[in-house]
Amino acid sequence: MLSWILFIVIGIVAGFLAGQVMKGRGFGLILNLILGVVGSVIGGWIFSYLGITTTGIIGSLICAFVGAVVLLFIVSLFKKK
Repeated sequence: MLSWILFIVIGIVAGFLAGQVMKGRGFGLILNLILGVVGSVIGGWIFSYLGITTTGIIGSLICAFVGAVVLLFIVSLFKKK
């Protein structure tokens, strides 16, 4: 149970931080959570491809943050201004 709560908290924080970096503000609790969770999957794939291992809460947060930033960058390429 605690691992799910930790997973959700890391997702929210990673999504919020990525929103701050890429857009200048967060997206709201639910979208930050979705962004962080999808970002953690993308970040995990990127880190494993590069041979980088992460451990602990900080490592998971960094991995999810990097993935979320990459996701926001890809979305911004397809979004019309």
